[in-house]
Amino acid sequence: METTTAGSHAGGRSLIGLFSDLWRETSTLVREEAELARAEISEKVEQMESAIASLAIGAAVLFAGVLVLLFAAVAALAEVLPPDSAAWLSPLIIGLVVVAIGAVVLAKGRSSLRASSLKPDRTTRSLRRDAALAREHMR
Repeated sequence: METTTAGSHAGGRSLIGLFSDLWRETSTLVREEAELARAEISEKVEQMESAIASLAIGAAVLFAGVLVLLFAAVAALAEVLPPDSAAWLSPLIIGLVVVAIGAVVLAKGRSSLRASSLKPDRTTRSLRRDAALAREHMR
């Protein structure tokens, strides 16, 4: 009867060779996962930069247009309000409406920059899949 030792062959390969292969494959897997994470995070940063640029450009254009429209709206509202309060009441009413609209637009832009939209989803799924495979092979 043949006895087995730490250096004996299992399926034609030594235990040291198997550990060496495991180490090399694990290193390769970690390196590839890091590459995937780096690429995905770069993609998410580009999305965030694009969202910020859109917010800034949209805000500037909106601001210019709103200024012109506000003057017209204040003048138009002053025509229908009582003359004794039109000078202060029409800018107040128009200002409140503009503030409400601005708050809605800012809330929408802020929701585009939520942390959950920046999470590297593909990397997370890949890491979970790799962990499940590793657990399966360890059984």
